[in-house]
Amino acid sequence: MFDEFKKFIARGNVLDLAVGVIIGAAFGGIVTSLTEGIIMPLIGWGFGDIDFTNWFIRLGPIPADYAGERGSYAQLKEAGVPMIGYGELVTQVINFLVIAFALFLLVKTVNRALDEMLEKQKDTENSARSDEVPTDPQLDVLKQILSELRANPTVPKP
Repeated sequence: MFDEFKKFIARGNVLDLAVGVIIGAAFGGIVTSLTEGIIMPLIGWGFGDIDFTNWFIRLGPIPADYAGERGSYAQLKEAGVPMIGYGELVTQVINFLVIAFALFLLVKTVNRALDEMLEKQKDTENSARSDEVPTDPQLDVLKQILSELRANPTVPKP
């Protein structure tokens, strides 16, 4: 059983998947940082300092002894006020769209590079094939005779 497990782990697909997961996690961290540190502040600035984390619908009353901010989702949640916090959903949707767009650009760039590489490879193979095609010496002589006849079409009449 250990040998089977070793063969399974040694397959290239499993290793590729592991590398993909690790790179994906790192890429997710980069995109989260980009979204939270650059994109969301720009969106907030563009729409008038909107903070999506404080977008919520309060479902119940605020306790009488509550001393925190009435507009702070985190403080109200900590105080036990029932709420629907849809601001986090908006943030996650924007994160998803940023990640999807970044991956789209990445895949598009890689596909374009692969297409160019395959096209160059085809051209190289086609030129190599045309250079390697052997010709029959008798056929070459016949082609030469035909071209001379076409160049001088006058045939003596008997």
